[in-house]
Amino acid sequence: MEELLSQSNFGTLQAGSVITGIITEIRQNDVVVDIGGKSEGIVPHNEFLDISELQIGQEIEVFLEKLEDRNGSPVVSYDKAQQKKNWENIVANCKEGSVVQGRVKAKVKGGLIVSVGVDAFMPASQIDIQPPKNLDQYVGQTYDFKILKINTERKNIVVSRRELIEEQRHEKRRVLLDEVKPGVKRKGVVKNITDYGAFIDLDGLDGLLHITDMSWGRISHPSEMLKVGEEIEVMIVEVDRDRERVSLGLKQCSSNPWENIERKFPVGTRVHGKVVNLVNYGAFIEIEQGVEGLVHVSELSWTKRISKPSEVLKVGQEVDAVILGVNKDEQKISLGVRQLDTNPWDMVRHNYPVGARVRGKVRNLTNFGAFVELEEGIDGMVHVSDMSWTRRINHPGEVLKKGDEVEAIVLDVDPDQQRISLGIKQTLDDPWSEIDRKYRIGDIVEGKVTKITNFGAFVELADEIDGLVHISQIGEDHIEKIKDVLKVGQTVSARVIKIDRDERRIGLSIKAASYDPAQLQAEISAFDRMKGPSGGSPLQDMNNLGDLLDQAGQ
Repeated sequence: MEELLSQSNFGTLQAGSVITGIITEIRQNDVVVDIGGKSEGIVPHNEFLDISELQIGQEIEVFLEKLEDRNGSPVVSYDKAQQKKNWENIVANCKEGSVVQGRVKAKVKGGLIVSVGVDAFMPASQIDIQPPKNLDQYVGQTYDFKILKINTERKNIVVSRRELIEEQRHEKRRVLLDEVKPGVKRKGVVKNITDYGAFIDLDGLDGLLHITDMSWGRISHPSEMLKVGEEIEVMIVEVDRDRERVSLGLKQCSSNPWENIERKFPVGTRVHGKVVNLVNYGAFIEIEQGVEGLVHVSELSWTKRISKPSEVLKVGQEVDAVILGVNKDEQKISLGVRQLDTNPWDMVRHNYPVGARVRGKVRNLTNFGAFVELEEGIDGMVHVSDMSWTRRINHPGEVLKKGDEVEAIVLDVDPDQQRISLGIKQTLDDPWSEIDRKYRIGDIVEGKVTKITNFGAFVELADEIDGLVHISQIGEDHIEKIKDVLKVGQTVSARVIKIDRDERRIGLSIKAASYDPAQLQAEISAFDRMKGPSGGSPLQDMNNLGDLLDQAGQ
């Protein structure tokens, strides 16, 4: 043993020094190195760039970290020996700002460890223009790096790959700005997406692709068409060299679908498309990529009463439609869905001729009349003046209500205006057409008081014909208030003293019910000569007053 120790250089080995050793064995995971000590040192494979370049018997320099570990073996490192030598070389030959080549060794917190001869640190913010999310992809890769900082005391170096990329991009941007022209197509990579568009990297020059230049059709957000990192071909739309800005277009790379729109979609053409948007006034239908038409809510159905398109359509639904109009300049197409079916109003003259007797249900009441549904979507309107031959009706609610089944006569048909006029009173004979046969002057009649006014009382006779009793015809004595003498609902006997066919009223006299012929004739003559406050006959004044009271709801 003493003889072996005397032959070795174990006594001269010092921890922290770089020594020369000989490779005695290359194993699967490590390399055995004889440094002349009590035992051999072990160096892991990962400390060598290419293990295939090593040979048994080859001399290599290693760094002696410890003379012995707990197993009595020396601790050596090929990598640290290289770093020690390289550090001295870097300090002597490299300065901050110089460019060196290196290999990414490992990922650490906040960045990467890069071997540039010695281990250097590269923060994540200095890896690329946009800080990457996955640092593992860089491990094992070789790049050029710019030295940002050298700390000789701590023996550490900070490097950057981003600064070199930015310098290269700046040069490329300058060259590209000189080269690019509107109308030229170039490939680029989607760098960033915003609500209003996307920024495209043209290999050193960023251009803005606005959302309006992405598609000839409708898109609500750029992410519908693009994703970050995707390579696309765009067209240069505008170049601002002073501000170093480039506007790009994607839709300009394909032909404008509106170019020959009138020839492609003439009026009357049946088309198939997809609902892409619903608004209160209609639905937008995409009939080909980049081309949309509007179906107004009024063009959805001939008969259904549709207040908003969402009642019958939904986004994504496929529908057929008919071209109603094309405006190339404004890029607008009018569509119709109801035109796919026969217009039922084209048949109303045939189905509902004037004079026909029809039945229907009261669908709605208005101030001027009632709408009667004859079939789905086909209504006829009964005006208040056509509800009764004898009564003056001010609101249809006096005689009808929603849901009532009614019978009526068709009075007029206007398919163009989609109107049918109906009459309920026309289903009955007009009692005034035979008034001379039913009532003669001097006849004694009975009726019920239906309304009382300051100037007289209304009495309902047979066939709902109204008779009017003027205040002067109630009794022989002067009457201040008619309500003191007559009551609504009271049955009275009276004599006919006037028949006014124009006003469709009969004048009655209660006091003349017991007159003899001579007295009756004298009363009739006196009544004919009498003038009301308006200058007309008392019958006319009472008639007008009755209308006013009806309108006031009395």
